[in-house]
Amino acid sequence: MFGKRIITKRKVAWYGEKPFEYSYSNTTKLALPWTKTLLILKQLTEEKTEHTYNSCLLNLYHEGSEGMAWHSDDEKDLKKNGAIASLSFGAERKFAFKHKSTKEKTSLTLEHGSLLVMKGETQTYWLHRLPPTKLTTKPRINLTFRTIIE
Repeated sequence: MFGKRIITKRKVAWYGEKPFEYSYSNTTKLALPWTKTLLILKQLTEEKTEHTYNSCLLNLYHEGSEGMAWHSDDEKDLKKNGAIASLSFGAERKFAFKHKSTKEKTSLTLEHGSLLVMKGETQTYWLHRLPPTKLTTKPRINLTFRTIIE
């Protein structure tokens, strides 16, 4: 993150319609081919959000101590102002936003089966994070559908 290679405890997988490269936190991943289940979830997400996606980043958080620091999904590989659809399965977790200039903060709870869509200029003006918590002992899987530019 911010030019440093970050080693994470969470497990990460990257899927796409082509073997796209995706670079973040000084890590580059090559997309694996879609699974049947991911294609079904992608189609359902596209119908619900009225956006199309060509890739998906999967995160497995084993328990609450694993989180993600403040960041924006604004890597050069991503479609500018493109929608990012985040599906959550498993443990409920708090998800926080912080405005880049005013530092205003807000948060919401991502429940099992919830869908969060960040679109437009969200990544331009806001940071987001998944704060660690000692209250959660169960796993959470997060699928973030996004669009890589070719």
